[in-house]
Amino acid sequence: MNLTTEQREQAAAELKRFGADLQLSDDQKQRLQEALAEGRAKLGEYLKANPNTTKADIAKQVITHRTEIRQRLVAFLTPEQLTKWDAEVGKAKEFLGQAMAA
Repeated sequence: MNLTTEQREQAAAELKRFGADLQLSDDQKQRLQEALAEGRAKLGEYLKANPNTTKADIAKQVITHRTEIRQRLVAFLTPEQLTKWDAEVGKAKEFLGQAMAA
């Protein structure tokens, strides 16, 4: 999905706000960074192996791996942080206009 500069700035501001709301410890920040970097790497590998993939295909892959992705977070976020995370993921889906199945 191509976002406008304004949309990217809005998303970055929301992410920064959300990060502060989670009140992550330094260890949690590091672990989240590592998880996100690994996710970006896996997406890059998928796109390299499937150069003609569509945004819908990517969304399907995310849905397919949703449980695995959440399990990574369960390993280092507190139950309260997970509740906040889940709520924010729902907002992000709405913000991005994605109709992803639950």
